Amino acid sequence: MGDVADTIRRKLEHAFSPSRLELVDDSDRHHGHAGHTGSGESHFNLRIEAEAFAGKARVMRQRMVMTVLADELAGPVHALSITAKAPGEA
Repeated sequence: MGDVADTIRRKLEHAFSPSRLELVDDSDRHHGHAGHTGSGESHFNLRIEAEAFAGKARVMRQRMVMTVLADELAGPVHALSITAKAPGEA
């Protein structure tokens, strides 16, 4: 992973202490699309599982993640697909 992915991973681990964290750089699939610079690390898919999401609606979970990653979303990251679950959810 590159610097952006490492930063995302570090911030999410610090904020949520996730039991599961999968971050996939999906930038290559977006060649020619808006936000694709050719340098990679602009489009990501995130799957995160953490106790912090228990009892929260899907939109609230996404907002929690987006708040933690505000700097990255304002800069190098053009798109972030988020799947956030609490432990034990299907």
